[in-house]
Amino acid sequence: MTPEGYHRVRSHIRRNPTRRSAKKMSPWLIAGIAAVVVLWGQFFGFEAAAPAQPATPGATATPSAGR
Repeated sequence: MTPEGYHRVRSHIRRNPTRRSAKKMSPWLIAGIAAVVVLWGQFFGFEAAAPAQPATPGATATPSAGR
């Protein structure tokens, strides 16, 4: 008898095939995502995605009147 989750193939026992988990990312997928990020930065630039810098205020001290 074969245990649960296994099947007999010729003279040995093998595990039943299962679907690959979506939680597990392959190294090729990670490398592809990294390449897309790098290429996006090369063509479009990351500064376009950064928030705009606020304008720097002028002088804060006012000259005194009468001098």
